[in-house]
Amino acid sequence: MKLTIIGTGYVGLVTGACFAEMGNTVTCVDIDKNKIEGLKKGILPIYEPGLESVVANNYKNGRLSFCTSLTDPIAESDVYFIAVGTPPGEDGSADLQYVLAVARDIGRHIKGYTIVVDKSTVPVGTADKVRDAIREELKKRGSDVPFDVVSNPEFLKEGAAVEDFMRPDRVVIGTDSGQVHKVMRDLYLPFMRAHERLLFMGVRDAEMTKYAGNAMLATKISFMNEIANLCESMGVDVENVRQGIGSDSRIGYSFIYPGAGYGGSCFPKDVKALIRMAKDHNYEPKVMNAVEARNEAQKHVLFKKIGRRFGANLKGMTFGVWGLAFKPGTDDMREASSVVLLSELIGAGATIKAYDPVAMTAAKREFPRAWFDSGQLKLVDEQYAALDGADAMILITEWKPFRHPEFDRIKKIMKKPIIFDGRNQYDPVFLREAGFEYSGIGR
Repeated sequence: MKLTIIGTGYVGLVTGACFAEMGNTVTCVDIDKNKIEGLKKGILPIYEPGLESVVANNYKNGRLSFCTSLTDPIAESDVYFIAVGTPPGEDGSADLQYVLAVARDIGRHIKGYTIVVDKSTVPVGTADKVRDAIREELKKRGSDVPFDVVSNPEFLKEGAAVEDFMRPDRVVIGTDSGQVHKVMRDLYLPFMRAHERLLFMGVRDAEMTKYAGNAMLATKISFMNEIANLCESMGVDVENVRQGIGSDSRIGYSFIYPGAGYGGSCFPKDVKALIRMAKDHNYEPKVMNAVEARNEAQKHVLFKKIGRRFGANLKGMTFGVWGLAFKPGTDDMREASSVVLLSELIGAGATIKAYDPVAMTAAKREFPRAWFDSGQLKLVDEQYAALDGADAMILITEWKPFRHPEFDRIKKIMKKPIIFDGRNQYDPVFLREAGFEYSGIGR
């Protein structure tokens, strides 16, 4: 099948590469010329395990190509996937300007029956707006080319996106067209040879499914963080509580790990968008409001712990930070807990030495230049270098190399053997017996 993917971010590039891996001919389109030229040279704009080799192999074999315009002849297609960003507006609603711009561009160029797939995370009712935008452009051309608009939300986890796409636990397709049903089923069946996991539903149902799914996962995280804070105030070890409730099959262990708050490109944005949608329909989303409020407060928990231990003035103190990305397996720092914590530490006068296995380049873009110029923030190229001479260690992102470090070495190179564990990775009993001062989330 011949496909066109518009947008080469996490969703678009993974989608295009994985479809090409299954033998389809795929063109990825992006208006960023530098990004496209980089992709042609094998330079990916994102870090995603396993993606580089899939892109390189399919580009080499001619199944995957890149261009900057739908007018390029190679971009002609029967199925167009819209996979551009939908950043949050000032009121929390999803900004659809890029989605609708692509829809208008499609309307200006399609020549025969076309299926237009909304792959971006979009609010309920977006398919109607996309349909109207395409019709408006067709009307300007005096054309009546037939087309269908489909909702096919992505459920990819950053850090495991290729695996999720190649072996999906479900594929949601929103359409009321029998023709679309057949095309989309044929397109996705190679990804589910063991058993079919296609879920067909209405377009608006599919649009809501994406938001509801992310909101549920965010709810579990915020709920567990709330419990963790309560546990700490009552002298309860939240890790034992987590194991106790996770063993209940109705609850499960996924997304009930206490931490310093969720971040990334999905949960914060989607919860805000769902709240905005609810309010636009005169409905007060009390649970979602609480989920968002708890998460925002949770990002300040580590700094409060540090303040209780060292006081409000941290001038002259150095903190070694492990992990900057919002989670392991990615270099994405959008809405990362590290951004909030480092801002507070530097504001209190502290000096930071930080290390992340893959997010160092992203960190240089994310953090203010003034932090580097003042010397208050130093990015080091090795994890133990971040702890050399530090007054305390702070774990923010639970990368695998951080799980079983050399604690004897850590104790020798730090000024004080103090650990603030923002992801509850370490055994507090073991560390305290080894002479460390330990503080976790709810522990």
